[in-house]
Amino acid sequence: MEQLTFELAPPEPPVFGNFVAGANAEAVATLRRTAVGDDPETGVVLWGAPGVGKSHLLRAAVAVALAAGRSARYIANAAEVDAVPSAAAAFVAVDNIDAADAAAQGRLFTLYNALAASRGQLAAAAHRAPARLALRDDLRTRLGHGLVFEVVALADDDKAAALAVYARERGFGLSGDVIGYLLAHGRRDMASLVAALAALDRMSLSAKRPISVALLREWLQRPGASGKGG
Repeated sequence: MEQLTFELAPPEPPVFGNFVAGANAEAVATLRRTAVGDDPETGVVLWGAPGVGKSHLLRAAVAVALAAGRSARYIANAAEVDAVPSAAAAFVAVDNIDAADAAAQGRLFTLYNALAASRGQLAAAAHRAPARLALRDDLRTRLGHGLVFEVVALADDDKAAALAVYARERGFGLSGDVIGYLLAHGRRDMASLVAALAALDRMSLSAKRPISVALLREWLQRPGASGKGG
């Protein structure tokens, strides 16, 4: 069967509200508490396979920290880590720490200690658990002593239920037929599926029509959509 792909509307910014947690509810709740300063732990590590949403969660946590009035920063490249936090009680999120070279690891170790001394927090993401990371021993130990969560992808059987919950929490109805069609013909990762629902919701409001398979087909077949063999 041909699998349709399509250009979505401009993606929503990564926030906790557009992340479907599934089995990751504890990790999401803990990261949110840490971002606003309600958890005393200095470090939180998220690990898991590419595409499960680690970067989304780090950026969402930074957004929450900023909204709470904290100094906060998201660092996508470990090479850009600064050993000195920008303010006391800062929140720093560092992505892809398993790619840090020796110099970056040294700065990350110093940053961790500086945050601990100033009541700040470090959130980090990697592809492997801290104990399995090829990092210097003192840094790996620091990271392993904090809160560690594996972020897992939703199983295919859980995606339909997760999408229905996402729609219900945002105030629009979503039939099983629409979910089934989207899962059969759209991209299957949750980030793309959620973005598709957000785009369909906007289209539904603009056209003053309920979200249906017919509306979804129109979206997929609009100018600029493309087909991809699969």
